Amino acid sequence: MRFDSYHPTINLIYFTATIAFALWFNHPVFVLIGYLSAFAYSIKLNGLKALIFDLCLIPLGAAYALWYAYYNHFGITPVHQNIIGNQITVEALVYGSVRAITVITAIMFVTCLFKVFTTDKVVYLFGKISPKLSLFLSIILRIGPRIKVEGRRINVAQMGIGRGIGQGNIFQRIWHSLRELSILITWTLESFLESTRSMQSRGYSLKGRTAFSIYRFDNRDRSFVIAIFACLVWIFAGVALNQTAISYDPQILMNRITPVSFVFYLAYAILLLLPMILQIMGEKKFERLQRSCPV
Repeated sequence: MRFDSYHPTINLIYFTATIAFALWFNHPVFVLIGYLSAFAYSIKLNGLKALIFDLCLIPLGAAYALWYAYYNHFGITPVHQNIIGNQITVEALVYGSVRAITVITAIMFVTCLFKVFTTDKVVYLFGKISPKLSLFLSIILRIGPRIKVEGRRINVAQMGIGRGIGQGNIFQRIWHSLRELSILITWTLESFLESTRSMQSRGYSLKGRTAFSIYRFDNRDRSFVIAIFACLVWIFAGVALNQTAISYDPQILMNRITPVSFVFYLAYAILLLLPMILQIMGEKKFERLQRSCPV
């Protein structure tokens, strides 16, 4: 029961909600839940590459938090004085950390989005609304991996004539890198033009055009929608009760955490982790069926 096997509309609703909440909430508990959920789900989808990428984002987030606290002066709890005499406060440091984690969480969810959303899903969702927008988005989504593959091919070809990125002295390497970048940009522009002409020749931009689709909205999708909206109801109830509200200027002020607060935290965690939970359950079920089947 992989999440990418669900209806594209379900995928769109989920990622729209998760990314919007990740950028909206600045309450430390919700921010931490969002970060841990995005971290776990990205690793589940993309493996070791996601782990390395996510870990590389941590020092960047820490650097941003320090920079923010250094150049933004608010709060009443000083911890250090910078070289120009301004105070670095706990409130500014905490708020900078929250903003950094918020952006990192959104980035990790976007990497999951690119893994789940394939070109055919984009065409399915936006083809009837705006064929030109659908064409543009589908080209954008598939151009990234193609650029990566083409860049490797260009580098291998240039290495064959002694003009690879790692060949020659420092000045020659810079020149070779610029040459390969120029070739790659030219190829990218030509690829965009060829894709556009190819789709137009197939009548892609004609009014009333229909497209083949293998997606059907079944009972499994309906159950997932009910679960998502049940979590959304609880989350918005928490918003209405100011469970997500917090102030960092001039001091950190938020509502007291009560036992009821954990209901809203749990609803938010379930919403974010629902695709991963279903995938793990599906994998466990498949393993049990494999063990029960005779060889």
